[in-house]
Amino acid sequence: EITSAAARPLDHTITMLRTSTTSTVCRKAVTIARRNLSNASTTSSTRQSSALAGDTGRKATHLHHAMTSFLAIAAPVVMFTPDSYTDGMINKGFGMLVATTVSAHSWIGMNYVATDYVPKVSKALVGPARVFNAALGLVTFVGLSKIALNDKGGIKGAIKGLWRPQQKE
Repeated sequence: EITSAAARPLDHTITMLRTSTTSTVCRKAVTIARRNLSNASTTSSTRQSSALAGDTGRKATHLHHAMTSFLAIAAPVVMFTPDSYTDGMINKGFGMLVATTVSAHSWIGMNYVATDYVPKVSKALVGPARVFNAALGLVTFVGLSKIALNDKGGIKGAIKGLWRPQQKE
């Protein structure tokens, strides 16, 4: 994100160009200018990249958005597919895919939160917050994987169980 005062007039100009009727050449120029400005802001940033920083770079943002799209599309499809089609390996495979996607999605998302809000409290807490986020993502993955592989019906069965009445033995 560009937050400097010098970049605000450029953002206003970009917005004006985008809202007015412009030629394709102007729109492409605006796209290139924004991309170059974005690259300059990320390369001149003082933020250091580490293995725990899941929110750094364009790939992380792209991956985060791709996981959101996958979850939004695949989850309802599998949930509304009859159990006879999804029992067995399909259910376990989907469960592991969901476990991986949800845990990675939450890890990257919580790193965005750590980057934006933790420095307002203390810059020294950013590192421990990233370690906590990684541990939380790992615990989420292990828990969802256990449900996907070991429980009756996997993740699909666990979610459906929320709406089924409790069976008396």
